[in-house]
Amino acid sequence: MSSKKLGIARLSKGGKRFEIMVNIEKAWRVKGGETVNIREIVESPHIYYDARKGLKASPEDLREVFGTEDVLKVAEVIIKQGELQLSAEQRRELIDMKKKQIIDFIWRNAVDPRTGAPHPHKRIEIALEEVGFPVDPFRPVEVQVQEAIKALSKILPLKIARALVAVRIPSQYSGKTYGVLSKIGKILRSEYASDGSWLAELEIPAGMTESLIEQVNSLTKGEGEVKIITIGG
Repeated sequence: MSSKKLGIARLSKGGKRFEIMVNIEKAWRVKGGETVNIREIVESPHIYYDARKGLKASPEDLREVFGTEDVLKVAEVIIKQGELQLSAEQRRELIDMKKKQIIDFIWRNAVDPRTGAPHPHKRIEIALEEVGFPVDPFRPVEVQVQEAIKALSKILPLKIARALVAVRIPSQYSGKTYGVLSKIGKILRSEYASDGSWLAELEIPAGMTESLIEQVNSLTKGEGEVKIITIGG
């Protein structure tokens, strides 16, 4: 199956049902509060009454209900306010993919403190099953990894390499950025500069530095800054 998982975003509004084909994982990221370009999510040039049957919504209905017939603007409303449809098979495959990403992250970033060697993939997988860790197919890996490590620490000795990073976020982006970064790592210092920029220091798993940089660039349209201060055990 392709890595791109397609699904349907659906919204009932104005007495009618509207649907659009989307990249289901990116759509869930938007519903979770992330900033993703709607063009990267929408997989259809049309809004439908019934996407599977190919019944297109009329421009008149779109203007009446959404105030516009612009597909991207309508799609954004449907994604944020509506529900996402996913088959049982798609959900299983997304869960399996996300679980492998979590396991691989732990394997790359954690060691057994008794031996200094990483735990094998299979041992991590079995431990996740033993503690009953609920892998969510749509929540970001970097968020779930921290929860998984906390759960695993009850039965599996783990030592994670940590990184101390400094970030500078321009004032116009600080509100939405704080919530996202606080889920990635522990905020050790937080203050505002004279120009209104948010300055912070975070402690994060070392393997999340690249993800953090990507998140900051995405949230600030490339205007934020990330500096790695130290990396250690």
